Amino acid sequence: MPRQQQPAARPAARPVRRRSYDQFDATARALDSVGDRWTLLIVRELLGGPRRYTDLHADLPGVSTDVLASRLKDMEQSGLALRRKLPPPSAASVYELTERGHGLLPVLAALAEWGAPALAERRPTDAVRAHWFALPLLGALTGLTREGVLEVRLEEGEFHLHVGLRAGGGAGFVLPGAEAYGAVYGYGPADRPDARIFLGAEVCLELAQGGATLTEAVKDGRVEVLGDGPLAAELRGE
Repeated sequence: MPRQQQPAARPAARPVRRRSYDQFDATARALDSVGDRWTLLIVRELLGGPRRYTDLHADLPGVSTDVLASRLKDMEQSGLALRRKLPPPSAASVYELTERGHGLLPVLAALAEWGAPALAERRPTDAVRAHWFALPLLGALTGLTREGVLEVRLEEGEFHLHVGLRAGGGAGFVLPGAEAYGAVYGYGPADRPDARIFLGAEVCLELAQGGATLTEAVKDGRVEVLGDGPLAAELRGE
């Protein structure tokens, strides 16, 4: 009986090479890793701590599932992020920044400061999330000397920050219990905030751009401060 001819083996797929500027320059090398559309916005989201894929997709309106998956894979390969499974009983996986990925914090903060003047008017098609105001607001709060967790409430939602002496040192932008390169801000209300502030998005942007100080905004009633501790007292200018 004649032997059946075995189908020819398919050649192994070659790994896809990411596009590169092919320039021996630090800026070009950095853009090789973070220059693709959506990458820095994913970093912005992960600066708030580990996120599930579905949460990232929900807070990045406009990104397709294929593009988001591709960017996350690229970030893993570049050493900017990693994926890990949560311990039982949860079966979910989360993405989080590595130390190198967290090193992009000053880049995002500078971009937020540079781009703030373009937010003079909100377009009808603009999406918004409360925590997108976290990085701009952090810059306006660096002069605080009392350390603590500050809960921020906007009409768009809530988030919380760790402010005070530690926050003035760059890498000190972390929430209690986080690693040295942990969360810069937290989603939603804080468990035990040392103070709470209520303000509008326009006031938040004005503070970020230096158009007013927090003390001025509190005195004229545009920022409401709640709390009885030292941090709340400093926020009220007492």
